[in-house]
Amino acid sequence: VQLAESGGGLVQTGESLRLSCVVSGITFSTYVMGWFRQAPGKEREFVSAINWSGVYTYYADSVKGRFTISRDNAKSTVYLQMNTLNPEDTAVYYCASGRIYGDYTGAEKYSYWGQGTQVTVSS
Repeated sequence: VQLAESGGGLVQTGESLRLSCVVSGITFSTYVMGWFRQAPGKEREFVSAINWSGVYTYYADSVKGRFTISRDNAKSTVYLQMNTLNPEDTAVYYCASGRIYGDYTGAEKYSYWGQGTQVTVSS
């Protein structure tokens, strides 16, 4: 199983980025997909998740209204559109997949993880 994130980079406050995560080795359309992030010196935290069909989405309060998660099951890809970025969003962003029922926010519930992509927001 491979999860490959891309789209990270260095941006200024207020700008946008779109992260992508291409998945192989699993039946993508049957898995919940999530995005997590980890800033230096902090624990990994939940950012967003989307159910297998894309109908249900979930967001951390800190990103609600600024980030949008979506998926394309035909391309085995999940996206995270990040708008109005601020320095507090600086972190390594990871995508993850799992067969999850109920609470999608716990990292321990996800079976597979990508290597991460760095997002840096300058002030």
